[in-house]
Amino acid sequence: MLHYKLFQDNRKTSLYPGKWYARAVNVETKDIEALAEHMSLHNTPFSKGVITGILTDMVACIHELTLSGVAVKLADLAIFSLGIKTSPAKTAADFTPQQNIKSYHLRARATGKFSPTELKSVANITEQDNYKVDKGKKTTEKTQPTQPTPKS
Repeated sequence: MLHYKLFQDNRKTSLYPGKWYARAVNVETKDIEALAEHMSLHNTPFSKGVITGILTDMVACIHELTLSGVAVKLADLAIFSLGIKTSPAKTAADFTPQQNIKSYHLRARATGKFSPTELKSVANITEQDNYKVDKGKKTTEKTQPTQPTPKS
């Protein structure tokens, strides 16, 4: 179930001030150990410890490969790669990494069964329980889950 909360755009620079939007929210975060525990409960012959070791090694390998300029694709999940944010240089000769690269980030592009098109057809959504929305000081109530549109 995908949960969301409503928020009002109150930025002074907004093109749509005062309009309402939704943001996806997480109800919990699981680390590698908790993920391994979850996976071990899915009728697998592998123990939580073995799965933890494999996942830990996978993370280290994804770090190593992406830092080497290699994209790593986990089918039906994401393609992991590194990205950069740069500022412009007047000419190619003026561009230097030290001056023009402003930040580095990990990209995870959804693929296969996790692509945006697929997610739209299978994701169930509901508004998050018990949070305040500044609409006359009302507390929002949980709405019924929205069922995905079946694929044609």
